[in-house]
Amino acid sequence: MDHSAMPKAFAGRQSWYLATLSSLSANLRANTNSTIPTAELLYSYNHVIQGFSASLTLAQLEALKNSRGYVSSLRDKTVKLDTTYSFKFLGLSSDAGLWPASGFGKDVIIGLIDTGVWPESESFNDDGMNDVPLRWKGNCESGTQFNSSLCNKKLIGARSFNKGLIANNPSITISMNSPRDTAGHGTHTSSTAAGTYVGDASYFGYAQGTARGMAPGARVAMYKALWDEGSYTTDIIAAIDQAINDGVDVLSLSFGLDELELYEDPIAIATFAAIEKNIFVSTSAGNEGPDLQTLHNGTPWVLTVAAGTMDRSFGASLSLGTDGYVRGAALYPGNFSSIRYPIVFMDKCDETKELKKLVGMIIVCQDPGKEDSLNDQFSSIQVAGNVAGVFITNSTLLDIFTQSPFPAIFLKQKDGDIVVDYIKTNKNPKASIEFKTTFLGSKPSPTVTNYTSRGPSYSAPSVLKPDIMAPGDSILAAWPLNIGVARLNDDMLFSSFNLLSGTSMACPHVAGIAALLKGAHPDWSPTAIRSALMTTSDPIDNAGNPIEDVGTNLQPATPLAMGAGHINPNKALDPGIVYDATVQDYIDFLCGLNFTPQQIKTITGSSSNDCSNPSLDLNYPSFIAYFNDRNVKPDSNTVKEFQRTVTNVGEGSFIYKASLTAMKGVKVSVEPDTLVFKEINEKKSFKLSIEGPRQLDKTVSFGYLIWEDSQRKHVVRSPIVATSYKIDK
Repeated sequence: MDHSAMPKAFAGRQSWYLATLSSLSANLRANTNSTIPTAELLYSYNHVIQGFSASLTLAQLEALKNSRGYVSSLRDKTVKLDTTYSFKFLGLSSDAGLWPASGFGKDVIIGLIDTGVWPESESFNDDGMNDVPLRWKGNCESGTQFNSSLCNKKLIGARSFNKGLIANNPSITISMNSPRDTAGHGTHTSSTAAGTYVGDASYFGYAQGTARGMAPGARVAMYKALWDEGSYTTDIIAAIDQAINDGVDVLSLSFGLDELELYEDPIAIATFAAIEKNIFVSTSAGNEGPDLQTLHNGTPWVLTVAAGTMDRSFGASLSLGTDGYVRGAALYPGNFSSIRYPIVFMDKCDETKELKKLVGMIIVCQDPGKEDSLNDQFSSIQVAGNVAGVFITNSTLLDIFTQSPFPAIFLKQKDGDIVVDYIKTNKNPKASIEFKTTFLGSKPSPTVTNYTSRGPSYSAPSVLKPDIMAPGDSILAAWPLNIGVARLNDDMLFSSFNLLSGTSMACPHVAGIAALLKGAHPDWSPTAIRSALMTTSDPIDNAGNPIEDVGTNLQPATPLAMGAGHINPNKALDPGIVYDATVQDYIDFLCGLNFTPQQIKTITGSSSNDCSNPSLDLNYPSFIAYFNDRNVKPDSNTVKEFQRTVTNVGEGSFIYKASLTAMKGVKVSVEPDTLVFKEINEKKSFKLSIEGPRQLDKTVSFGYLIWEDSQRKHVVRSPIVATSYKIDK
């Protein structure tokens, strides 16, 4: 709604909305002489949207469009979730770097829009924490199996939102009408972002150690808007609106909506208001990879996070008598005898009757690599009830198998060949299996996961997305004690910690690290924090090679899969220079998209948007150029130009020199190639040009612009993508 159109007779917005809705029903009844249900106001928004949500008939909606102050309307939509060792893998240390510099995120408030929280988890223990910051305006709501006294100095807020869910399903029965988590997702993400120290944490012996979140000194505020019964944008917007009002510093959103324009995307609209209030927003890219243009949350004013692996894996050791042992992937949660069992190779393992004759043996299966073949073998062993299954496979998609209800280990082909050779060359082959093993230092690592969604962004193609990659695979974090995490034969098992994978897990990692940066640099804007994270990220793995992409058979990962690279928190503490942006810059971008004034107003909430300088060239720490004109003559070239301004955030004077990595099919240049800063907060501008054919041969060509200071103290890296990809709209 356009608030400038509100009659002065109304004391506030909500009374205006109520009167508007009331008049809709009354007028329709008078004109049609029929029974018209009363239009119901669900939420009156104060920050994220200048307006409200309501339950309306189609006739009421059409009448509303003619009401005074009407701007636009969106139909409610459902959203989908993108579902404690990672701090060490990221280099966070108690002795030096970002943790001590930020006071471990002391007093920074992280708000999560999620499935709720399990407040009894030790990850939300507030031992040693000081009083809640006086600026905090939130509270802890009571409800089903949830008392306000369950909040403390760590978990400082817990609210729930379900009016939209009920309006969409009037006869629904909500099983847990309170902020309590009945799915586990919210407990997992919130403890990943800011969980406190919990000793001897593990998943049935796997990943054993002291668990902690990225910002263990930060506060947590949970806004439950995602329910077992369904999740609607009406409730999510209300949750974000409340979080802004309560005073959060960081928002973590592990969900999204696909293929919507920015003015149609309630999450994009709501987060614009968050950025206006200086709130950093971390979002998940989605789990629809490895195809291109599958990510959501490709919004220019939020950080979009891809998921990567760590150098930690879980498995078992298969001992082959006196012939040594091999290691494989496994997450079997039960106890397993250490005795040696007969072991037999059954190749395809497709004869269940034959397998049942070998109940007392370890069965070795060779996956032929056909569709569902591994699944069929897995089911055959489970039905036959053999001692254990050993599966030789080249599949990289083992997550659904490793958490097996029966003893199972998955071997790579080279290790499987060793096992088969041992069986064939011994008259009485026997083997033993040791489960609950955690392997550290795996190489290469990190890699881009197969499932993480790829760019380009549907809603903002001229901004390179995703932005960054963070750990998202097999992440150990807190879990509700009454929700099962695994099966052992027919029995459900429970644990206070669980291993989950997804960009849902990567997103709160970045939210926690952003909270640390907010604590260390309280004067930095959300865009400065984003820039610091992106330009200091690592494109190189722990083997010294370009990060590989599981989704492209371990080819070098492109920025459309991993963004600028893998997050490096300690480097982000001192990035040297940053690419900052203002709210007006984002408005210029919206104008550059040729949105109508009404569409822009829907996002900004303002009727006085300045579109005098429309531009799709946002001051962003990355670059993407499209060479996809398929109707041109061969050898016809074009030049794409980008203007950027960087701000010196380092203490003292610095001279930065530019270098460019070679890119296939295009020529890249930067002017000037030297930037001289004499003082902190000084700004300098440069132009980057990409020259190439109007129709590029390669789908994706990429490289990097690197600014390095003469003291070799700062290396500021930005990814560059040239692509022939055509956005499908």
